Amino acid sequence: MKGKRILLGVLGALAVGGFYGFFLFIAFVMMALSGWPVYVQHTLWFLGAVTWLAAVFGVSGLPRPKGRQVPRVLLALVLAGSGAVLLHGLWRDNLATVDDRSLLLRQYEPFAGDTKAVSLDGPASLRLEHAYDAPRLDGATALYPVYAAFVQAVYPEGDYPLYGAGKYERVTCSGTVEAYQRLIRRETDIIFAAAPSQEQLDMAAQAGMELHLTPIGREAFVFFVNSRNPVTGLTVEEIQGIYSGELTDWSQVGGRHQKIRPFQRAANSGSQSALLRLMEGKSLLEPEEEDVISAMDGIIRQVASYRNYRNAIGFSFRFYATEMVSSGEIRLLALNGVEPTRETIRDGSYPISSSFYAVTAAPKGQPALEERNPQAADFLRWILSEEGQELVERSGYVAERGD
Repeated sequence: MKGKRILLGVLGALAVGGFYGFFLFIAFVMMALSGWPVYVQHTLWFLGAVTWLAAVFGVSGLPRPKGRQVPRVLLALVLAGSGAVLLHGLWRDNLATVDDRSLLLRQYEPFAGDTKAVSLDGPASLRLEHAYDAPRLDGATALYPVYAAFVQAVYPEGDYPLYGAGKYERVTCSGTVEAYQRLIRRETDIIFAAAPSQEQLDMAAQAGMELHLTPIGREAFVFFVNSRNPVTGLTVEEIQGIYSGELTDWSQVGGRHQKIRPFQRAANSGSQSALLRLMEGKSLLEPEEEDVISAMDGIIRQVASYRNYRNAIGFSFRFYATEMVSSGEIRLLALNGVEPTRETIRDGSYPISSSFYAVTAAPKGQPALEERNPQAADFLRWILSEEGQELVERSGYVAERGD
């Protein structure tokens, strides 16, 4: 009789476990697809697993603990642990970030009624007549404001949605990594970006393509910390030491006794490529990573976006980073005693400033796009003209031409 009860209990536990587990799995998939924060998904999944165990145990027929103290203590621990996870996640999400889309690029869409894209005082000397045969444009997030201004000056007035139908759009902003890929696949004509990484050069070579770079402006590569960090400047050698792992504590560079938390960017992004060039061959630390739950792929890992912890350090380009500096939450660091300003970029005293480019691609052995396409040639010449360079300056960058 006792054996029969145990068998029935086990069968009941399997039935309840399977039925309840199926609905938990469906709920988990829906949470993942909903885009809920990872810490919320983890907390709800943990609570679901605990209730699943309780349900299975409840029908299993196994001996129950005497008294109610043990279940109450376990329940309190579960609730306390779940609350701690939620509170930590909420605090972490409340930290300021520097992320590719936090710039709210739609504010710069050309010809929009309230666009922040800058304009010339009068009509441009170049005017492209038809949008359908104007060069297709793409580029880095940090450079969208300047090439949106170019479009507003010389393209036919119309609707140029930032995120449209992919390769068929005239003007879009995929970010550095995808923009180079699209250029090499000949899905766009001109991209605006920092110099390509070695991997991007190799990718072009494998596709039988050559990249042609036209410098159109200059920008500073900057590092920033939490505004409450007492460190106000570093040397280039100290930056190399931090990102190679030789320097691990802020006290080693004049700060408080805190472990340095160095953030990086995705491989082949413009700023990550700039960091690699700055390292001069020194090995990089493994980057901060985060888990991202995907309903189809399980848990995947990606480079974590910069979060403004008190012990964090991150990097970007000056114009992009200053969108966040204005709130006072981060502070740009001086390098070798020189602050990153437009003036120090212009006179060359800031140690890490470089050109950004209008980049085209052509099959090896064939002339560059600007040599084959009159519209592209006119457009690139105009960008380097006094009017185009004025828009570079008005957008907040430093013109490549000083005349």
